[in-house]
Amino acid sequence: MESRVLPVDGWRQVVHFTDEDTGLNAIISVHDATLGAGCGGCRIFPYASFEAGLEDVKNLSRGMTFKNALGGIPFGGGKAVIFADPRKDKTPELLRAFGEAVESLQGLYYTAEDSGVTEEDMNVIRSVTNYAAGIDKGGIGGNPSPFTARGVWRGMQAAARHKLGAATLKDLHVSILGVGAVGMELARLIHEEGGRLTVADVNEAAVNEARKRFDAATVAPDEAIAVDADIFSPCALGGSINPDTIDNLKAKVIAGAANNQLKTREMDEQLRQRGVLYAPDYVINAAGVVSVGLEILGTWSDEEMTRRIDKIGDTLTEIFKRADRENRPTGAVSDELALEIIARGAKAA
Repeated sequence: MESRVLPVDGWRQVVHFTDEDTGLNAIISVHDATLGAGCGGCRIFPYASFEAGLEDVKNLSRGMTFKNALGGIPFGGGKAVIFADPRKDKTPELLRAFGEAVESLQGLYYTAEDSGVTEEDMNVIRSVTNYAAGIDKGGIGGNPSPFTARGVWRGMQAAARHKLGAATLKDLHVSILGVGAVGMELARLIHEEGGRLTVADVNEAAVNEARKRFDAATVAPDEAIAVDADIFSPCALGGSINPDTIDNLKAKVIAGAANNQLKTREMDEQLRQRGVLYAPDYVINAAGVVSVGLEILGTWSDEEMTRRIDKIGDTLTEIFKRADRENRPTGAVSDELALEIIARGAKAA
């Protein structure tokens, strides 16, 4: 295996790993390690170029720095990407090679599930490194997707209360872009609460499942943002709010599970000016990594996870109120809160 440290200003360490025998082509990015080792999932995706994958892993790891800080776990921001199609290229040999890459960083980065990676995959990775989590051990920890979905649901309820004056999601219309592991579970929770659903996904089988299980309406993925819904919930890959789509947005609340939902940071202020309440992605989708963090720390329990998940709504409400008071966008306020936590951690070190 070959490794190459990439010079990326402002990041703790970014390393490119390649292995000719297994076909591994991966980047591990640690943005900040002030609060502890970088922690965040591994994404397997067939990026169009090396530059696209590098940009994604940089943005994702930066988001994890803020997510872990506001999630109240002592970890910095880390993320990994493997350049591959998970449906065709994923092999045990590839996964073990990635695990060896993680191990070579000697604890600077803990990995877990993300798009294209399952709990079974993590078991393979865990066979060659001590720095892998998101693995069920007798009912403790495990796949973080259900926890992420439940946290997004709680955050969505908080956003609906603040912006729409709705006590629950009952009778509200939610447009979900992406019904994978997290989006499908989120759809179930909304449906059981009495919400109305429109769903979109490139995976036709997932769309059909949501239609049958939840009586969901369906649209093409590029039409999900334009649905005349109360809430738009991006739960696929990032960048769904961008200069080409923002004018199509009908909903007054954005609350979803995707990372890096805003293509540019300027979108944050643009949404505020349009009267749209944005639930910052790394706050609302933090429950999954909180579960992983507690698993690593050995403090995971059902009671603690429930408490942490419920707290997501409280944290968002605090951000919404502060943003209103200061006439500022919610993303900027949440960034500031996270940086305050990190600065306190640096002082205590």
